[in-house]
Amino acid sequence: MAAKRPNFLVIVADDLGFSDTGPYGSEIETPNLDRLATGGLRMTDFHTASACSPTRAMLMSGTDNHIAGLGQMAEFMASNPGRFKGRPGYEGFLNFRVAALPEILQDTGYFTVMSGKWHLGMKAEMSPSARGFTRSAVLLPGAGNHYNYEPQLEPSVKRAPAFFNSDGLWMEDSRPLDRRTELPEQFYSSDYFTDRMLGFLKDHRSSETEQPFFAYLAYTAPHWPLQAPPEVTAKYRGVYDEGPESLRLKRLSRLQQLGLVPNDIVPAPMTAATAEWDAMTEDERKASARKMEVYAAMVDRMDWNIGRVLDHLENTGELDNTFVVFMSDNGAEGSLIEALPMIGSLNIMDVIGRFYDNSLDNIGNANSFVWYGPRWALAATAPSRGFKGWSTEGGIRCPCIVRYPGITRTNPISHDFCNVMDIAPTCLELAGVAHPGQSFRGREVVPFRGKSWVPFMRSHTQSIYDATLDVTGWELFGLRAIRRGDFKAVWLPEPRGKGEWELYNVTKDPGELEDLAATHTKELEDLMVEWEKYFAETGMIEISENGKGLNGI
Repeated sequence: MAAKRPNFLVIVADDLGFSDTGPYGSEIETPNLDRLATGGLRMTDFHTASACSPTRAMLMSGTDNHIAGLGQMAEFMASNPGRFKGRPGYEGFLNFRVAALPEILQDTGYFTVMSGKWHLGMKAEMSPSARGFTRSAVLLPGAGNHYNYEPQLEPSVKRAPAFFNSDGLWMEDSRPLDRRTELPEQFYSSDYFTDRMLGFLKDHRSSETEQPFFAYLAYTAPHWPLQAPPEVTAKYRGVYDEGPESLRLKRLSRLQQLGLVPNDIVPAPMTAATAEWDAMTEDERKASARKMEVYAAMVDRMDWNIGRVLDHLENTGELDNTFVVFMSDNGAEGSLIEALPMIGSLNIMDVIGRFYDNSLDNIGNANSFVWYGPRWALAATAPSRGFKGWSTEGGIRCPCIVRYPGITRTNPISHDFCNVMDIAPTCLELAGVAHPGQSFRGREVVPFRGKSWVPFMRSHTQSIYDATLDVTGWELFGLRAIRRGDFKAVWLPEPRGKGEWELYNVTKDPGELEDLAATHTKELEDLMVEWEKYFAETGMIEISENGKGLNGI
C-alpha cells in the first residue's frame, strides 16, 4: 500500500460477453487484459443490471438502479411517458437523490475525469461535468457509429429513429461538441476515447500535482453497430467459420481449463429464434461469421487501447498506486435489433437500406450497420442462460478483473458473489472517504446498498456478502430475479420462462436448468418475502408488457 491516496481507473466495456476476453477463455487476443489479470483478481460471480444505463447508474451511485433514476432505460420509458412521469427512481437520468462517486471524490480532493459513453442523462445539467467530473469528453446517448458516420442525421433527412440519434449529443466538459467539425477526421471510438483519457491524465501529470485521480473510461465497444479497423478484423478471418455452437463448446472447455467454471457444469441449451448454423445457406454463414470477426476485432482494438493507458500509468510510476477495475456493463447483446420498436418516421431497416451497405465485403466498415444476433451472444454467455435484457445469469453475470497491490488473496480467481453497486463503496474505503450520509451538496441523498470489497481483498473476510442474510434483486423490462446465497428466484414471461417464479441453485446450476420451485418450497417462499421487501424499498413500478420488453426479447 502506497502512503498517498490511491488513484482509481474504472474501465467499462459495452455489451461484452462473459467469455469474450483472454482471462475468461476467449480466442480473441487481449494481452493487456491478460496483463491485468496476472497479479489481479478475476471475478466469476460478478453481477450487473441486465442493460447498459441501469448498470451505469448503479456503478456511479452504489445503489439500485430503481433508486438512482434508471428504474427502466430512458429509451423504454419514452415509449410510455405517462406511466413513469413524476415517479422517483424513473427520471431517466442519474438523479439527485444519490451522491455520485465522482462528486464525493471531487469534494475530497480527487481529480475526476471521464472519457466515453455516459448514458445517464442527455442534458447539460445531467452530464458528467454536472455530476462530479472535472474533465470529460463524452457521448451522452447509449450508442453511436464507431466512425462518426451518421448520414441519417443530416437536416435533409426525415426524422430518424431516436435509436440512431447521436447528433448534438457529444460534450467536452460543460460545452457541447459539434461531431461534424470537432471530432477528429480519422475517428474511431475506442481510439478517440483513449486519446482523450490519456490527454487528461498527461495534462494532470504535467501540472506536477500530488492530487490523486479517479478516471472512468467507458468504451462503446463492442456495442453495435459492429465496426472495426479492417487490418484488425483480418486477424480473425476464418476463425469463426464453424459457427456459434462450435465456438460455445470451445469457450466452455477453456473456461473449465482455467478453473472459472466447474468441470461437471451442465450449460444452458443454445435456443434462439434464428436458424442453426447447419440450416443456413453458405452466404448466410459467411455473413454471420464476418460479423463475429468484426466483433472480435472490436474487442482486440479495445484491449490495445487499454494497453496504452496501462503503459502510461506504468511509465509515470502510478500503476501500482492505482486500483483498476475492468468490467462489462451487462451480458452479451443477443437481441434481434430489427425487431426494436422505433420512434420516428423511419424504422431501422429503412435507415439501413437507405444509407448503409451491409454487403459481405463491406461489413465492419463505417458505412455498414450490423449486429451479430442471439447465437453468437449465447456462445459468449455460456454456461449461463440468456443474454442482455434477461434476468437470468446470461444477462447479469459479467466479467470483472480487479488489479491493485493491496489485494492479498492468494487465489487469483474469486467465485464469491458480488455486484456493480460494490465498486463505489470499495473506492471510497480505499480512498479513506466516508459516504456523506443523508445530506450532500445541499440535498438529501440515499445510502449505499453495495458492499466494499476491501475486507475481502485483504483476506480479512471469506466473502463479500453474507449468504444467510444479504439479498440482491433485479428487475428490468418486467423480468425479475431475487437472490440470497446459492438460491435465486427468477420470473420471466412466456416463452422465455414459465410466467411464474422459478427457483435455482445458481452455484451448482448456473445454466438455471433445474427448477427447484416444487421441491424447495421454503426457500422459494422466503425469497418471495424478500422480493416484496426489495420491491417496496426501491419504489419499483410493476411492469408487464405481455412478455415483451424493450428489445422484444
